[in-house]
Amino acid sequence: MLEFAILGLLQEAPMHGYELRKELAAKLGAIRAAISYGTLYPTLRRLQAAGWITEATETPATAPEVPALTSRRGRVVYKITAEGKERFAQLIAQAGPETYDDTGFGVHFAFFARTDQATRLRILEGRRRKIEERREGLRDVLGRAAERLDAYTLELQRHGLDACEREVRWLEELIANERSGRAPTAPVTGTDGGRPEDNSPPPPGESRKERP
Repeated sequence: MLEFAILGLLQEAPMHGYELRKELAAKLGAIRAAISYGTLYPTLRRLQAAGWITEATETPATAPEVPALTSRRGRVVYKITAEGKERFAQLIAQAGPETYDDTGFGVHFAFFARTDQATRLRILEGRRRKIEERREGLRDVLGRAAERLDAYTLELQRHGLDACEREVRWLEELIANERSGRAPTAPVTGTDGGRPEDNSPPPPGESRKERP
């Protein structure tokens, strides 16, 4: 999934490692915790070895976006190759079970603007089935074993069930929009001039209370 995201970002513009990490964190949201330099640079090396990206010119060592004491590798600019563009096209067209999991779905959803409608629908419907199965599993646990769970474990199970129900509603709305050819609707700004109320479910792996 990280390879897929890197190739997608490099299609927009060449970037050095530090800039890539910033853009990945901004685009992938809740998944950003897994993106460290310790995972980013080995992935970049694998992409280079496969011929999907290559090194371009270096940015000046004094460039303001490069943090102090960054090693030389942080100043190498990476760009996608023709083979890398073909690889990205293959990855973005995938709609198998790996795209329904939390991480896979989050990364693919981040690039939905460049995904064709049929593939978007298959991924959304597959994700809905997966979350419905997860929801039914939690309902089964609560129905059969609630009396044997301590209060905190019970609350955690209820929290998971609530998150599943909200995500299913969100997915059903997205699926309806896709079938009618509409883009997702932006939230309406509140009349008090503050931030709009966000009633959508949080991204996979993130609870509503964690949102800023």
